[in-house]
Amino acid sequence: MKNIELLAPAKDLECGIAAIKCGADAVYIGANKFGARNTVGNSLEDIEKLIIFAHKYWAKVYITINTILNDNELLEAEKLINKLYQIGADAIIIQDMGLLELDLPPIPLFASTQTHNNNYKKVEFLEKVGFQRVILARELSLQDIKEIKSKTNIDLECFIHGALCVSYSGQCYLSYAIGGRSGNKGECAQPCRKLYSLIDSSENVIAKDKYLLSLKDLNLSEYIQGLIEAGITSFKIEGRLKDINYIKNVVSFYRQEIDKSLLKLDIHRSSSGKSIINFEPDPYKSFNRGFTNYFLNGRNKHITSFDTPKSLGEPVGKVISIDKTSFTINTKIKFNNGDGICFFDENNVLQGTNINKIENDHIYPNDIKFIKKGTFIYRNFNHDFIKKLESAHIERKISVQLRFFEENNKLMLHIIDENGIEAHQEIEIKKEIANNKEMALNNIQKQLLKLGETEFVCSEITIDLKNIYFVPIKTLNELRRNIIDQLRLNRIEKYPREIHKIERNNFPYMEKNLNYEANILNDSAKNFYQRHGAEKISLAAESGIDLNGKKVMTTKHCLKYQLDLCPKESHKAKIKEPLYLIDNHNKNYTLNFDCKNCEMEVLF
Repeated sequence: MKNIELLAPAKDLECGIAAIKCGADAVYIGANKFGARNTVGNSLEDIEKLIIFAHKYWAKVYITINTILNDNELLEAEKLINKLYQIGADAIIIQDMGLLELDLPPIPLFASTQTHNNNYKKVEFLEKVGFQRVILARELSLQDIKEIKSKTNIDLECFIHGALCVSYSGQCYLSYAIGGRSGNKGECAQPCRKLYSLIDSSENVIAKDKYLLSLKDLNLSEYIQGLIEAGITSFKIEGRLKDINYIKNVVSFYRQEIDKSLLKLDIHRSSSGKSIINFEPDPYKSFNRGFTNYFLNGRNKHITSFDTPKSLGEPVGKVISIDKTSFTINTKIKFNNGDGICFFDENNVLQGTNINKIENDHIYPNDIKFIKKGTFIYRNFNHDFIKKLESAHIERKISVQLRFFEENNKLMLHIIDENGIEAHQEIEIKKEIANNKEMALNNIQKQLLKLGETEFVCSEITIDLKNIYFVPIKTLNELRRNIIDQLRLNRIEKYPREIHKIERNNFPYMEKNLNYEANILNDSAKNFYQRHGAEKISLAAESGIDLNGKKVMTTKHCLKYQLDLCPKESHKAKIKEPLYLIDNHNKNYTLNFDCKNCEMEVLF
């Protein structure tokens, strides 16, 4: 079984370094253009700094160039990928197949989840055309993943935590249809987090002013071992827009959870070192809309966040008493001055306020008017926890063993790290037997173990001398510094960088006729699919086609199922189809239900 990777997001250099320190085996980050989060681009200089830092731990840095590209953007993207290869990037995450037609360096390519990787035939195709890894659709079940693994040999990556797109990734055109901001160009306006009403063809209101397309956040921390056994080798945290405190908390949490499974399965992580933190990570204390395992164990109703698209934070408890200025609550959780709380009022609208003080179990909020007896309280800002994260002492240390010995009349120092990388240094000094041998021995050991400012920690030291000599402190310090410098150089030289060159072929694509959902926006992508057997090719929605009456979203989130209207599951109500979503601008969207595939389609 391959080594297992924890993959963390980085919106910038600072977040990337924090993720590596907290235990990420790899990070993914956007360059200055062409990433699916175009508001968080990074300069080549910052990316190179992150690569240098990550590679110290044999951690990897992947770059997102996962938008679809116009013809006039392809050459710029090609130049960018070549520059990224030159500064040491480990892989490029892409969506646009036109890139495979270009003169790319021998860098591994990962198929972004935007390439709609939801079945083994698609994954097999991507493997055959040269991708090194496929990032699976979030909608897959554990059984789906097992099937894909049984029929392919490519590395499989899956999302394990974070926000969920309600649509299949790459198959959402709603934002573009409404306002010209395309998710496939990194500009999604998130219309799925807006209010909608649901009506039937007789204008009966089924649901009014709810966030009907808003999902909870993914959390698969309980299923890590099963996912590894199913064939996952990389666990991805979503969040390239998230701040550094989110990164510290969530990455640290998943580092601990993954390590537990690795210990049980007796397999290894894919990078070096161990993270040391001085706080207890808890994903509920960072931004979350409540958690779901989505469809991992099959369809379930616990996936939606109909009442709010905002963060709820950690569930706390119910209000048991209230007066004019304070309330008490049935919880053992301790609040802090400055905490933020939220709750749903009697109209089921999310409200929030801050805590001014706590006195004798009484909590004094800044605004108490919407809080009632029985109100369930969430804490969405933990003041003390954020302070801990901001000042957290986080280190990542690579374990080494030292041996100080005598050979051929020379004093030698040997070091070997946890990856088996070695270095040697020798010193020539006048061998003067120490007057106080115990003190001299302690001094040698003390100086050689002073690795505190480095990325290394000594797990074992052996001193094997014929006699105990007096060695000056200055000489020992210089010896220690030199061997650490040599070990770093040796680690860089032996860094396991993967090289992979795409060899073009004509392995047949699964479909002959490709419509706008194939996201083909340039001639190179068109040539790619033609070479692989496509006969009829339409251009992407972003080419400017009229989307009126066309499908702008495909989702496994089914409103009929969620509202107990599914004919397979319930006979609760009779409705006259088609059903329509109506937004707060009075635009309506027709819903189609593909019951055979358990999917819902939104038409513009």
